Amino acid sequence: MTSATAPRGLWIAGAGGLGREVLDTALAAGVPVAGFLDDAPYSSVRGLPVRRPAEFEAGARYLIGIADPAVRRRLAALLDGLGGEPATLVHPRALIAPDTVLGPGCLVMGGAYVSSSVRLGAHSQVQYNATVGHDAVLGERVTVLPGGNVSGAVLLADGATVGSNAVVLQGRKVGEDAFVGAAAVVTGDVPPGEVVVGSPARPLRKDRPATD
Repeated sequence: MTSATAPRGLWIAGAGGLGREVLDTALAAGVPVAGFLDDAPYSSVRGLPVRRPAEFEAGARYLIGIADPAVRRRLAALLDGLGGEPATLVHPRALIAPDTVLGPGCLVMGGAYVSSSVRLGAHSQVQYNATVGHDAVLGERVTVLPGGNVSGAVLLADGATVGSNAVVLQGRKVGEDAFVGAAAVVTGDVPPGEVVVGSPARPLRKDRPATD
């Protein structure tokens, strides 16, 4: 793919369900989309071309439409190494309060509310109808899945995930790469790498699958 033939606009890394929702967000925000980046054998998705990530062109803008933080970390490293520029995308029906900073590559979807004095690290996602309270700090590649509620002054470390309709109470800390299951209520700090479920949230038993 050369600069003479490459379509202009945003490239979405990931052509699956979330990638298509990123496309919907871009269309609502009036952001032109050039196509998708994916290793799957698609030729096109929703009428847009699909290229392999290794074919990405230096200087082009991208956003990663994949929920898995580990995959986002790998793809960001690849695309940055190829000279890509991470873009931040906010749906016009999302609300971002004053004194809030969104890092490069962030995604905020429709119906989301991010309160005042919040910090979102690079490649973090606040998905549709999720909320993030005042003074919260989200590290890099954090994911707040649909309907998740992050209260004020919460710290979500790099790679943490808050599941659909889960709640993290005021001032709590969720460690690096930890996972809060769907509808869980986090009343205490969550150690790095831990998977917690239930209300109040407790570590997942090894013989029971995660709920999100």
